[in-house]
Amino acid sequence: MEFKNVYDDARRAEAYAKLEFPGTYYLAYRDLPEIIFKHVKGRRAIDFGCGTGRSTRFLQKLGFDAVGVDIADDMIEKARQIDPKGNYILIKDGVFSQVEEGAYDLILSVFTFDNIPTEKRKVELLQRVGSLMKSEGKIVNLVSSPDIYVNEWESLSTKDFPENKNAKCGDKVKIIVTAIDDKRPVEDIIWPDEDYRETYRKAGLRLIQTHKPLARENEPFEWVNETRIAPWVIYVLGKSQVGR
Repeated sequence: MEFKNVYDDARRAEAYAKLEFPGTYYLAYRDLPEIIFKHVKGRRAIDFGCGTGRSTRFLQKLGFDAVGVDIADDMIEKARQIDPKGNYILIKDGVFSQVEEGAYDLILSVFTFDNIPTEKRKVELLQRVGSLMKSEGKIVNLVSSPDIYVNEWESLSTKDFPENKNAKCGDKVKIIVTAIDDKRPVEDIIWPDEDYRETYRKAGLRLIQTHKPLARENEPFEWVNETRIAPWVIYVLGKSQVGR
């Protein structure tokens, strides 16, 4: 199956650089501070798949010494323009030679695994990012719920892609981000919860917490389905305890 990294694109990088935390995206980040501080002790972090640096800057504001890494040159360039004092590293696909192993308390990954197409590749990358963290370090992996591709949202739309309803694990699905100027559809890979759990097991990771954020009626957004269906899933992962 051919799959293109749609984020390695100057026009999309420009659009995403303006995207902060509107509507549905607000829910992706709202509960992260509580989750992170519950499970993470130190303050050294990697933002894996940092894009234009939104989540890296988010970590910086939480007090982390955060390094953003990405394979998309246009995204890293834009991140550096927005945050010239930040630390953003362009890496080859799955190669982390520029990043110190076993040194980080937190690996944050926001939407990155939505764009990784096979279980084998997901497992490989999880193992590699896992090698960057300390023995008690944590991975916080925020991904799109399969429900996001078959419903309408405050900041996203799937109504033009009814074929998404028939998608199974590993299939391509399309979604439009209505909160940015670039209305070209994004292609993601659908990956249900039970398949993520198996992927984590194969990567030698221990699932510690699963969180599905729902919107609240009193929040200042025009919610569509967010109060009853969670668009995102947040997984907290640690190294396997086998042999201990």
